[in-house]
Amino acid sequence: MAESAEHQPHEAPEFRLYNTLTRRVEPFAPADGDTVRLYSCGPTVYNPAHLGNFRTFLFNDLLRRAIRLRGWRVRQIMNLTDVDDKIIKRANEQEKSIREITEPITEIFFADRDYLRIEAAEDYPKATDYIPQMIALVRTLMYRNVAYQADDRSVYFAIDRFPQYGRLSRLDTREVKVGARVVQDDYTKENAQDFALWKAAKPEDERTGAAWDSPWGRGRPGWHLECSAMAMDLLGETLDLHTGGIDLIFPHHEDEIAQSEAATGKPFARCWCHGAFLLTEGAKMAKRLGNVSTVKELREHQISAAAIRHFVFTTHYRKELNFSEEALEASIEAVRRVGELAERLEEASGGTDTLGTSAKQAQAEFRAAIFDDLNAPEALAALFTFLKSANRELDRNGTDGKALDRARSAFAEMNGVLDVVPRRESASAELAKWVEDRLAARDAARGRRDFAEADRIRAELAEQGIAVEDAGGGTKWKVVRSARAS
Repeated sequence: MAESAEHQPHEAPEFRLYNTLTRRVEPFAPADGDTVRLYSCGPTVYNPAHLGNFRTFLFNDLLRRAIRLRGWRVRQIMNLTDVDDKIIKRANEQEKSIREITEPITEIFFADRDYLRIEAAEDYPKATDYIPQMIALVRTLMYRNVAYQADDRSVYFAIDRFPQYGRLSRLDTREVKVGARVVQDDYTKENAQDFALWKAAKPEDERTGAAWDSPWGRGRPGWHLECSAMAMDLLGETLDLHTGGIDLIFPHHEDEIAQSEAATGKPFARCWCHGAFLLTEGAKMAKRLGNVSTVKELREHQISAAAIRHFVFTTHYRKELNFSEEALEASIEAVRRVGELAERLEEASGGTDTLGTSAKQAQAEFRAAIFDDLNAPEALAALFTFLKSANRELDRNGTDGKALDRARSAFAEMNGVLDVVPRRESASAELAKWVEDRLAARDAARGRRDFAEADRIRAELAEQGIAVEDAGGGTKWKVVRSARAS
């Protein structure tokens, strides 16, 4: 295996990311030079996350893998929002507690995460486990006179007392109606007024277990407050990196900055990265539009994690990605070819000098792309350029063991970030017997020169996910449905 990135920092290109705060691609490194403290906004667990949500989570996965390739450690926190307006509404409709609503959905999220091979974050804090930290943060904001309790007994953040408000979203605060209050969690970008930090309890909150004691009476935290409290408790007052979808820039992340920096007097995050939407037929994927594709649905259609990851990474994370059957089919075919190369590299006994040279060049081009604002499309291009070259050189049946080792190492490094090799499928005893029977019938057809029948049987096998190869030593076959089934 080649040396890890940790052992060759002088060779690694500069790591650059687009910082939403400055609207520029900038050099990035952890403040301590060793560990990236990363906070990623996670799901609100009242409905299973759709593929649009998982595009953002896959962007986070690519980011943490790229960070490690660069030679740094990563400590990633992804929150689970398990109390908010939507959850309480659902709990009331079903006459359940918020925990009864959120726990099954949380399990689905983790199952979907694992299916898509998304690496686990170091911690998944639940909002309901951090109520004391949230109350402490509100206390601090009230002490600093940037928060107040209104007549409705809720506590609000006064944005006119925080002059820097609007820096992330480039909001012109002169257009904000000072003193107007927004209490709901699910509000639009037109509502840029004082936001609720602590919401006075309503009967439905009490019924569903969504109310806690506080110095301001029974109530519950606001959505924005939750992330600030958890992030600072687990990662410190200044994060290296904060990520999420572009729909969170305003108001969620803007409000996080306001309440965090007003409390500490320090920058909340050194860099902000946001992923663009996944579109279906040109519209943002969202539950309310009825154009949702869930990971469960893709799994039921035997679409592999490798194909989904390839599809997502064909477009830069900051550009909108259109979901279509044609694009997904192209990714299924692409990862099939990647899987075949993985098998060839594993089974080969040697390579050529050109194979080693191609591997070194691909590795350099891959790193340059992935360290340049996570340019996954260019990284994939480097992988597939290598794929063509490697297949050509492996056909030469070379004997250079070192060249083969370099090729295996380069391929492993690239796939270690993209993770687009389909998992192999093994045939059941029943399937194996059926395949052998069909191959025997095919051999008989070829023996009597009935090539039309032989081709028909080959097509029949292909429909069942069986690839047939006529080699010098006989006919070989393997299961290739892994391009569709994870």
